[in-house]
Amino acid sequence: MQKHDNNYSASGSVSNDDFWFEVGVAAIATDNDFGAFIEKLPIGSKPTSSFPSSLQDLTFAVKDIFDVEGRVTGFGNPDWLRTHSVATSTAPVVSSLLEAGATALGITIMDEMAYSINGENAHYGTPINPIAVDRVPGGSSSGSAVAVAARLVDFSIGTDTGGSVRVPSSYCGIFGFRPSHGAVSTAGVTPMAQSFDTVGWFARDTATLKRVGHVLLEQPNVYRIEPSQLIIADDCFELCSVPRDLMVQPLVRSLEKSFEGNTVIKKVNLGNYIEESVPSMKHFMTSDDVTTQQEFCIPSLMALSSSMRLLQRYEFKMNHGEWISSVKPEFGPGISARIQEAIETSDEKIDLCRSVKPQLLTALSTLLGGVLVIPTVPAPPPHLQADVASLESFRSRAFSLLSFSGFCQVSIPLGLATRKSSGIGFLLSLVDSLGIHLIHKS
Repeated sequence: MQKHDNNYSASGSVSNDDFWFEVGVAAIATDNDFGAFIEKLPIGSKPTSSFPSSLQDLTFAVKDIFDVEGRVTGFGNPDWLRTHSVATSTAPVVSSLLEAGATALGITIMDEMAYSINGENAHYGTPINPIAVDRVPGGSSSGSAVAVAARLVDFSIGTDTGGSVRVPSSYCGIFGFRPSHGAVSTAGVTPMAQSFDTVGWFARDTATLKRVGHVLLEQPNVYRIEPSQLIIADDCFELCSVPRDLMVQPLVRSLEKSFEGNTVIKKVNLGNYIEESVPSMKHFMTSDDVTTQQEFCIPSLMALSSSMRLLQRYEFKMNHGEWISSVKPEFGPGISARIQEAIETSDEKIDLCRSVKPQLLTALSTLLGGVLVIPTVPAPPPHLQADVASLESFRSRAFSLLSFSGFCQVSIPLGLATRKSSGIGFLLSLVDSLGIHLIHKS
């Protein structure tokens, strides 16, 4: 197992028991890759006429879930690597970036089988969070986020099923974009749960985020759209210990400056709205997650999370249950129990789970007409090697904020609060028509 020195201090960052802030992570020790890469594998650009050199001079990293011709996709687990064949073609997403002029520098570490949002891997080591070295980087796209945050590459790609782009981008203080489900091809991507699997990307700045989006969304020419309203989910911010205004006001000021005060700012109790507008949710309001964590959750959002996670477990079982039963792979702490739970999942409520998503999309489409603002996560990144029970509790709370699948979402860094405060980013859920345009101005 790869070990990292968790006492490493990066130029431009301060990390101790009382403070946690970033003054701009400067060029960091070039001989330290922060444990982000599982394989250094330079792949030169292959420009074509579709997006001629639009990403020229940019470097990127690839999560070990994307096929690259000539290597075995490892999926975060050595037994998977040992029992699978070399890819005979490269995932279209990777090919598109190379054809747009970008150069891939390597393959990044991920959580085993994409089944965690922590970022710890018992087999290959845990990438070091450049802005909080004693805390997890977030997963499952851990190495991809760290590679960008540590300035090892200009951007990176990952996948997001239940938060695997949004969470590590928030933990590492960078931008993370999860497009609408199905907007970017998942061909050549090892599946986790197809109802939610989405290709996403990371960058340190909005200009790069936008350039990558033009390529992957196949939209070379776009126009800025002014959001008609900004909807703040006040009840969601109640889950966080950072004061609401500390997170919301910077966005409000930015929009007022960018759009000259033409955007209407509204507040909503999102939990009540979801409970009233998604009829199938009532079947999950008595789930264990909801009844055992009333003090720390919004019941309807926890029920939404429960339905999503049940469908996720079921689809994971359909995808990988036979391999797990046959190979009996070794999994790390936490992952093992989670995967066993998936293997034991029945199809009892799966049809109900599937009915939630279209109802949710309809409800949010009706509500939005603009931008919905919620926290990305409810608290700062957990400490490294935290006990499994506390991680599972945090994970359950986080998923109540991460279950708005279908719409494109961007995690935007607002700077870092003290360690005694809460999350370091928030999420914008965007109507498809807004796409990536708002990101450029946020």
